[in-house]
Amino acid sequence: MKRSIFYTIALLTLFVQSTYATPANLNELQGDWHLRELDSYEVRKARAILDFEPSKMIIDGFDACNRINGKLIKKADGTYTSRLRTTRMACRGNLFSFVSQRLHQAIDEGFTVEKASRHGVDGIVLKSKSHELFFKRMGE
Repeated sequence: MKRSIFYTIALLTLFVQSTYATPANLNELQGDWHLRELDSYEVRKARAILDFEPSKMIIDGFDACNRINGKLIKKADGTYTSRLRTTRMACRGNLFSFVSQRLHQAIDEGFTVEKASRHGVDGIVLKSKSHELFFKRMGE
């Protein structure tokens, strides 16, 4: 009985720590971010990358299939959006298409950014109405 209570408390503590999130200041996001998790799916192999340039309000990178870039627009409700321009290369497979489509949809819907930690890795979560994307800063 004591052992099962201990394991339950340990699992709850681990869950709370792995999903901890606080709002991020856009200026702290300068640099490249690698997408690791999208809607609870592990997607590191897609190699999607966002590069934030807050001083110029620009976002660019790679959506798993194509180069992307656009101007960040802050909306009245505090969310950000962008009309992304993209190259038109073919996707290499289902994972890449899955990531590309949902990344574009999240940015089109408008998103917030929070600092977060997942599975012991610090990063940010980009949240839209329909999607949640976890990114880790590259080079760390």
